[in-house]
Amino acid sequence: KMAGSSTPWIGSAYLFLQSTCKTIALPSLYESSQKKPCVFKALKLALADSTGSVNGVDMLKVHCSHPHLIVQLKFCKRENCRRFLRSYREGALQKSLQSHLQLSLATSRVPLEMELKAGSEHLDKMLKDEDHCLECIYREKPDRLPDEEIVEMEERLESLMLHQSTNNNVAGKDCSSLKSPSLPYPPRNSSLPPQNDVTFIFQGQQFDNRTITPDDHQKFAKSVSKKWKQVGRSLQKSCRALRDSVIDNLALEYDREGLYEQAYQMLLRFIQSEGKKATIARLIAALEENGLVSLAEELLGLHSNEHCS
Repeated sequence: KMAGSSTPWIGSAYLFLQSTCKTIALPSLYESSQKKPCVFKALKLALADSTGSVNGVDMLKVHCSHPHLIVQLKFCKRENCRRFLRSYREGALQKSLQSHLQLSLATSRVPLEMELKAGSEHLDKMLKDEDHCLECIYREKPDRLPDEEIVEMEERLESLMLHQSTNNNVAGKDCSSLKSPSLPYPPRNSSLPPQNDVTFIFQGQQFDNRTITPDDHQKFAKSVSKKWKQVGRSLQKSCRALRDSVIDNLALEYDREGLYEQAYQMLLRFIQSEGKKATIARLIAALEENGLVSLAEELLGLHSNEHCS
């Protein structure tokens, strides 16, 4: 079956884009330092339109392969992927991207041709069979974290949206689907709100979304035991500093010092990398994801004295 009950639904596909206008070459525009933010913004907004959410689909990398601009996509929920496929099949994604490119590039019209592939499968030939398309996308697991360039562009776009919202009190017309800016790649499959919210809900109670304190840090390292790697991989979804290779190296480097030091160093990497964005909500989400509820309760002062193992 496509997805087991205990594992999240994750799949990948490639979106091939080509302008049919001879004077507009998308790869050249994306390779231009001046035009790249405009093209990226249009892509981000159109993809958000296709799923109904700014986090419905992630861009992992944009390849320039003349005459095509190729976008590697990652889906983290089957329903989001289903919405995307319907938008693509009905031509809504194409119209949305054309519209956003026209606005971002301040041009009259950007006619586009699109093609969607998953592995060796050309999905355009089977769009009427939505379940088959979903199976093909689900079989193709993403082979990378978001490219550094993508992360940088996400942050620049988020900063721009916040700046416009603050100074103008109204976001631009083509920014309407980014009304609630969030960090580039927040934790998936969690009941927690975006990381920049000032509060979050855990077990029906509301808590301040503060930064992780030294006391949190020590309690975590003391109690997480062998599951520190699993928690690290959950945090990895929204933290580029915790690649698999980094986690494995920490395990080897601090093997003699034991589990406490390994866990301490892993969380230290997270805190150093994320700064003020290293919030307790993100850590609690990672603990919940790995069944470490009692440790989450301890960090939030819900007088649980049990240690997680």
